[in-house]
Amino acid sequence: MRSFQVCECGAPLRMNTQPTPKPTGSEVLLKVLAAGVCHSDLHLSDGYFDLGGGKKLSVVERGMKLPVTLGHENVGEVAAVGPWAKGIKIGDRRLVDPWMGCGECGVCKRGDEQLCTRPRSLGVFTPGGYSDFLMVPHPRYLFDIGNIPPEKAAPLACSGVTTYGALKKVGPTLTTEPTVIVGAGGLGLMCIALHKAMGGHSSIVVDIDPAKRDAALKAGANVVIDGAASDASAQIIAATQGGAWAVIDLVGSSGTVRLGIDSLIKGGKLIIVGLYGGDITLSLPPFPMKAITVQGSYTGSLTEIGELIELVQRTGLPPVPIATRPLDDVNAVLGELRAGKVIGRVVLTPAN
Repeated sequence: MRSFQVCECGAPLRMNTQPTPKPTGSEVLLKVLAAGVCHSDLHLSDGYFDLGGGKKLSVVERGMKLPVTLGHENVGEVAAVGPWAKGIKIGDRRLVDPWMGCGECGVCKRGDEQLCTRPRSLGVFTPGGYSDFLMVPHPRYLFDIGNIPPEKAAPLACSGVTTYGALKKVGPTLTTEPTVIVGAGGLGLMCIALHKAMGGHSSIVVDIDPAKRDAALKAGANVVIDGAASDASAQIIAATQGGAWAVIDLVGSSGTVRLGIDSLIKGGKLIIVGLYGGDITLSLPPFPMKAITVQGSYTGSLTEIGELIELVQRTGLPPVPIATRPLDDVNAVLGELRAGKVIGRVVLTPAN
């Protein structure tokens, strides 16, 4: 089988050929039908996350072993099953939950494998879907997508569940107050759609790119704001009639975090999702004085992926622009994503 792998951080992915693995135990082998391209793959191929102040978090030091096959938004067709794999059969089409933990610790047993301290995430710590085939360790990570086209379902494994998990953290003000969404890329457009599907009150979307602001309006945003404007926080405060109860930052840069905090009302919450990187210095007294919350949100749980698929099947697919490209175009697609040229999501389709 062919796999596109990070063999050297900072270099283009390399196509390597290796024998197709055979499943043992509870393993399930999938023929990859669709593999979404995520902004996180840029950080993984670069080999680090920017911590600000010249500091970097090395993904190799964090546990990623080279070479590694990227790709964590995957839909595949079951090609072979191990003898202990139950409830699955050859030919089934399944979405794969990539956020796997050890499966044994207390965190995993309560259903939050994405927070395990011994992660096995596909496309990060174990081989992902930029390949002809993908091995999944257990059927519990496989979700029936029904009649959803594979290329439409694949982004639900990261873009979908990540924004769904963040929206759930907003709490009761989701349906009673505007939610501010910072970033109108693939995550942002998914967040707008899911916000509406979850009964959200209204959405205010912030982005520095006019094309992406236009895409946000077409996706259903009630208000769009230029994040580069000198009065962006004042515009958010005016649009929310006094300050935002919830800001979801899908960028996660020094500037967007500062904008989010400056835009909160007393009792408001900033939920940081994006991994763009940087750092920020904050005055401490306003935190207790304004009773504001800053919370990180990392992907989503097995339960949340199940909830998301049920939501999509009940309310319809999020109208996020999705383009398909051959797997061989992966390096070109990553380059376009890095240059900010992608509106919505790109999904790779291996030619099996």
